[in-house]
Amino acid sequence: MTRLSDAQHGMWINERMGAGTVYHMPVVIRFGAPPDPGALAKACASVVERHALLGMAVEDRDGVPYLVPAAVRPELAERREIDLERGPLITFTLSGDELRVVAHHLVFDGQSKDILVADLLAYYRGASPEPARPAQTPPAGSVEGARAFWAERWREPGDTFVPGGALRSRRAGPGRVLEFSLDLPPLVEPPLDGLTRFEVLLAAVHGLLNSYGNTDVVTALDLSTRTPAQEGCIGPFVNELPIFSRPMPDASFAEFAASLRAELRQVYAYRDIPLARAVPGIRPHAALAPVSVSYRRATVAEQDVEVEWLAFNQAVRGALQLQVLDHGDRLTASLRYNPDEPVAPERFAADLGVWLAAVAEDPYRPLSTLGAVTGGGAEGAELGDISEMSPSSPRTPTPAASAPGSADPLLAEITAIWEEVLQMSPIEPDDDVFDLGGHSLTITQIIARMRKRLNVDVSLDDFFDNPTIAGVLQVIRK
Repeated sequence: MTRLSDAQHGMWINERMGAGTVYHMPVVIRFGAPPDPGALAKACASVVERHALLGMAVEDRDGVPYLVPAAVRPELAERREIDLERGPLITFTLSGDELRVVAHHLVFDGQSKDILVADLLAYYRGASPEPARPAQTPPAGSVEGARAFWAERWREPGDTFVPGGALRSRRAGPGRVLEFSLDLPPLVEPPLDGLTRFEVLLAAVHGLLNSYGNTDVVTALDLSTRTPAQEGCIGPFVNELPIFSRPMPDASFAEFAASLRAELRQVYAYRDIPLARAVPGIRPHAALAPVSVSYRRATVAEQDVEVEWLAFNQAVRGALQLQVLDHGDRLTASLRYNPDEPVAPERFAADLGVWLAAVAEDPYRPLSTLGAVTGGGAEGAELGDISEMSPSSPRTPTPAASAPGSADPLLAEITAIWEEVLQMSPIEPDDDVFDLGGHSLTITQIIARMRKRLNVDVSLDDFFDNPTIAGVLQVIRK
């Protein structure tokens, strides 16, 4: 039994808020001819035995989620859905010559796809992968350092303008997808020498969003937290963090990309600290910004099979989610988008391609002229400046409640639960849970204990809107 990490806890909360299939990570293997079902079933079982996380479920113990052995073992089946509470957290479905594997992000990340496919094909072909090393959890970075770092940078993302309107969604929901290929400029010549392919791509995305009318740009970014000791292990070694930039029109693309690289290097120092632990009072969101970017390199050579690495899960985090896979000789992109948002996916994909082509032709070109090659400008949108926005909306003070020693028994019982979970006393009715060092895990524990002992239920949204004992009491008595 293992308690979920802070990053896993954030996913678990979003699941409870209705994330649907957004955390389902499918990969499809096509064999070219129907495979031997018996041999494939044994291979699937061997993979789960090798990577024990895949055979787990999630158990809620008074608001604290733990990984426990699944009630149902993963096996090759015609159809099975992921069930967090009963497990397993991976499914294997065979249809003709196509094997569809779906794992939950709680125990899986992008590089886990490569590891799973390599191990599965090795077992199926009668080989044995090298013995797996146990995944060692590296020492966590300084939460205090992360708090100081993000205190200077974090701004609650506002609208992200695109042609046609403003993107706002940061929730999980049903999505659609556009798949396309991308060409990146060569990196061996100055001034792009020293930049990675990922850094060039991210700079192009930020520059393009700036050309649409966003003075300040923010994108959510999936960052790997793997250490060398975890390279062969399946697991959720990833953390989503925001990256902010303010592209200057007179700067060349090369200059802007270098400045963005410098910012990334500073963010990397805190890549293993979830933002919710570093920023008090931040609400759970499936995406930290309306636009998010994910990039990884493919590490498995496909032999006699066709692998669909970016298989779509029919969902999207936020308004626009760009996933890019670097095969070395080519880039494939999967643009997931919310159809209820004013997204023109074909326009965005085409504009990004034009930007990269223009950068390849002249990396010294000013950002203002690069924006001109795509037309730029958000139709009918008013420009917003993230830097001028307050980190969060001011909270309305709640009426002062009676003191814990008063004749209000419900107030006394709620206060006792807060003091028990936060391990401090006394706590006053108007003390803010975040000022007391609380975070999302603290809140789920308080909610669970109020539900169990007092038979009252307060939603996460209501708690975040009213993060005091007095505020919670007011919600209950509405």
